Amino acid sequence: MNASPQQGSSRVLALVPAARWLRSYPMHWLPHDAVAGMTLAAYAIPVSLAYATLAGLPPYYGIYCYLVAGPAYALFGSSRQLAIGPTSAISILVGSTLGGMALAGPSQYAAVAALTALLFAVVSVIAWVLRLSTLVNFVSETVLLGFKAGAALTIAMTQLPKLFGVPGGGGHFFERGWILVAQIPSTNLAVLGFGVAAILLLMAGEHFLPGRPVALVVVALAIVALSVTPLAQMGFKTVGALPSGLPSLALPALRPAAIDGVVPLAIACFLLAYIEGVSAARALAQRHGQTIDPRQELLGLGAANLAAALGQGYPVAGGLSQSTVNDKAGARTPLALVFASATIALCLLYLTDLLRNLPDVVLAAIVLVAVKGLVDVRELRRTYALARTEFWIAMVALAGVLLLGILQGVLLAAIVSMLLLIGRAARPHVAKLGRIPGTQRYSDVARHPENEDVPDVLVVRVEASLMYFNVGHVGDEVTRLIAGAGSSLRRVVWDLSSSPYVDIAGARFLAALQTELASRRVELRLVEARATVRDLLRRVVSSADVDRRVTLDAAVRD
Repeated sequence: MNASPQQGSSRVLALVPAARWLRSYPMHWLPHDAVAGMTLAAYAIPVSLAYATLAGLPPYYGIYCYLVAGPAYALFGSSRQLAIGPTSAISILVGSTLGGMALAGPSQYAAVAALTALLFAVVSVIAWVLRLSTLVNFVSETVLLGFKAGAALTIAMTQLPKLFGVPGGGGHFFERGWILVAQIPSTNLAVLGFGVAAILLLMAGEHFLPGRPVALVVVALAIVALSVTPLAQMGFKTVGALPSGLPSLALPALRPAAIDGVVPLAIACFLLAYIEGVSAARALAQRHGQTIDPRQELLGLGAANLAAALGQGYPVAGGLSQSTVNDKAGARTPLALVFASATIALCLLYLTDLLRNLPDVVLAAIVLVAVKGLVDVRELRRTYALARTEFWIAMVALAGVLLLGILQGVLLAAIVSMLLLIGRAARPHVAKLGRIPGTQRYSDVARHPENEDVPDVLVVRVEASLMYFNVGHVGDEVTRLIAGAGSSLRRVVWDLSSSPYVDIAGARFLAALQTELASRRVELRLVEARATVRDLLRRVVSSADVDRRVTLDAAVRD
């Protein structure tokens, strides 16, 4: 049967959020979105120039990313204020990974960077189809805290040679640091002074004019300074001529060898971009009393990266800094991204010559100021005070980035998160319960020694699902508790209320325990089991009492 027009319209509205908000767009919002878009463009142009150099690409490739990615996200994204473009972490991730590949010249390098964005889009769509939006929750905030700090230090180390006016070099963080220290005596003091002045102006702008395109003012002042003073003759490297006009749209060339090499990079970029983008989108949505759709964000990111691949760009994401600029400038809807794109297009058509004398040290200053926010010292201290284990996990992620590189650091962050989750699930707490005095309720005796023991009855509770990888630990703990109960034990009551899932191995473990206890004339009672758990236990643990009507207290008193 063919779908009705109403059904087709509903599907479009579900897949393309822009079709919903455009239908009821209040025209008095238009000036707000227009101003926000132009402000975002003023912020994005100097920042994207800087970030593209981190990715190892000519600066204008960063502008191309903003030009094409924003409108694509505006169609499919669910956030009204999120701004899409290059970010510092993804830029250095791309640059450090592709820089280690054997690529035949700048044109192939750019093609592989675009191919990474295309594969990113493919991964996003696959994740959307498979409803994998919750998978990123496996990467804990603690790991991200350490990863971001490590990424910020790595990014800073790539920019410090530009600040000192020395060539730099090296393949990883510590090698770059050692080479930089050796080159310090060759510092170009004019370049250093210019860069420090730019940093101070940018930081003052952040403090006194938050949300304003201060970077654009600093860029303009730098261009004027090098154009009308003798500074250009003092060893300053500049951006040089930028191609005018808009990029041609085309899919990057698909090379099997290149695909094999960039698939891990595309997946790492996807993980990093999705986590960063959804976090920023949620923060902005909460500020305005709105909500976002995490699954829809997969489509939004996929569309943005497909557009970046077509427009000769590289992977993009929703960054908090650029999104905050967009929000504070008054953006009401994603239409602001379209206005930003239009403004950038006009600049590419008519204003590229103005950037010819932009010094590289100013781009380095923009990057250094932008990434300082990634090192959250206050949160690291708070984590250390609250949970030492979590703090050291963050340090492992930080060290992984510094020692192994950005890509490996991303993967290490994901692995550490998974190992942390599995480790906790594999060794759950097994509590001995006692009756809370004067009540019919039970809680952990280890936490509440005043609880009352029930004569000849042991009450236990596993604070996790009972699964194949933790039954060994649970069995050891329960055996220890049974042994401690003594020879007078006549009943073991197992509270399953905190075990939402029991697999076959867990059910068979309970059956074996029941048989063993029965041989010693000790009864096993299973209570408070969830519906699906009861269904399995009734088929595996024969003769066990798993009646949903029996409460924990009734099983103890019976």
